[in-house]
Amino acid sequence: MKIAVASGKGGTGKTTISTNLALYVAGQGYDTVYFDCDVEEPNGHLFLRPVITKKEASSIPVPVIDESKCCACGECVRFCEYKALVRLGKIVMVFPELCHGCGGCTIGCPNHAIQEQEREIGIIEAGQSGKVGFVHGRMNIGEAMSPPLIRDVLQQIPNKEVNIIDAPPGTSCPVIASIRDTDFVVLVTEPTPFGLNDLGLALDMIRELGIPHGVVVNRAEDGNRDAESFCEKRQVEILAQIADDRRIAECYSKGELILIGVPGVQKRFEELWQAIRKRLMA
Repeated sequence: MKIAVASGKGGTGKTTISTNLALYVAGQGYDTVYFDCDVEEPNGHLFLRPVITKKEASSIPVPVIDESKCCACGECVRFCEYKALVRLGKIVMVFPELCHGCGGCTIGCPNHAIQEQEREIGIIEAGQSGKVGFVHGRMNIGEAMSPPLIRDVLQQIPNKEVNIIDAPPGTSCPVIASIRDTDFVVLVTEPTPFGLNDLGLALDMIRELGIPHGVVVNRAEDGNRDAESFCEKRQVEILAQIADDRRIAECYSKGELILIGVPGVQKRFEELWQAIRKRLMA
């Protein structure tokens, strides 16, 4: 079972929900692994505090031009829609930072003048946090493309019962790379105009991908029904609500899990887990 936790907007509490959900599910006796795919700024480790036992590099293949064979015909330049290859007179230049590692230029070169070499874009670390397995990716500073590293992180998914995937915020390619093969997506929002606007964008994306989904309202306020009204209008189920509670903010600021530090929160995660199971078993 692969469950992604995503949000249209950053700062809504996505990591709070995903790390505590992983802890709750593991506490119910399920083999559970948490994957932090927010590889540009992973922070799940700050809360789960895993013991890292495995570390490996993530890389993509980039083209290397053999100038003795290259006739600057431009076939590779025409193929590359990411502009990682540019022809200047009789020379073809490679911009590795723009290369997506698809290998099309190598295959399409009529003179076999292109070879590939691996370029490291980040690292993958794995370990254990109590009963919760842990995997995350860290992208190298200056890298522009995170989907290849996200794919490498997700390739670490073992044959476990429950895999919780902490997706990057937003609705762009890194998010789609994180959630496209999941069984269910939990969309985290907050009851503010910005939060609900970006939830709408995330809903459009999820529905285009055809993945079952539901909403968690974080920082829910007494008397504020904006999130309920929005979800009724967009016909999306609210799976659980987490109250706007100062004790939760204090736990977060200290890097502590609210499931442990805030009384009464366990009930909210029980509701969330049961709602997800009900949807997946329907």
